[in-house]
Amino acid sequence: MAGSAILKSPKIFDEIQQLSDERKSSCAQRIERQREGPMAQLNTSDFRKGSKVILDGEPYDMLEVNFVKPGKGQALYKCRMKNLLKGTILDRTYKSGDSLEAADVRNGEGEFLYKDTTGLVFMDQQNFEQFTISSEAAGDQARFLQDNAVCVVLFWGEVAIGLTAPAQAVMKVTYTETVARGNTTSNLTKPATVENGETVQVPAFVEMGDMIRINAQTGEYIERVR
Repeated sequence: MAGSAILKSPKIFDEIQQLSDERKSSCAQRIERQREGPMAQLNTSDFRKGSKVILDGEPYDMLEVNFVKPGKGQALYKCRMKNLLKGTILDRTYKSGDSLEAADVRNGEGEFLYKDTTGLVFMDQQNFEQFTISSEAAGDQARFLQDNAVCVVLFWGEVAIGLTAPAQAVMKVTYTETVARGNTTSNLTKPATVENGETVQVPAFVEMGDMIRINAQTGEYIERVR
């Protein structure tokens, strides 16, 4: 059963142990409900990009869902999914009429505090408790994350398993090469290192010390901030 698989997952067990007594109780109740009876099922006809499902006892996010109808035979659904605990990607094919258990996930808000060896530490905006999201689960969303940024956090039960960072970030350019005079046309770009060590392609006219606005989802330069 999926509930038993959840209880046997060392990663989830360890994270549950770090929760406060109140949140441990809430998490235990959710797991107990999973053990007592079947969870909601998601049929192939309901598969969509962004659907959250349980596979082998762990939560997955559907990144792609492609419907394939062979000339003869049953319709197929080719799915690419991301493990929300480990960040790994896998491809699975399902026949029309198949179903998967829907993941019991919810969105909340958390304020980013700092990063340590365990991952990214946030403060819950509702109860002000601290929680951690692993770097693997955060993925590229953490590239331009700034202190005190309020993010949308994805919870599985009471365990934080993912986040969506603010759409934009304003950062200082700490290093970039100087372009020769007369060669600073707007269509010419160069690499620039920003204050958190990430690299962004910027127009040639951007200089060290400039503040720039970045699309935090794609890592693309938007504009220079004066």
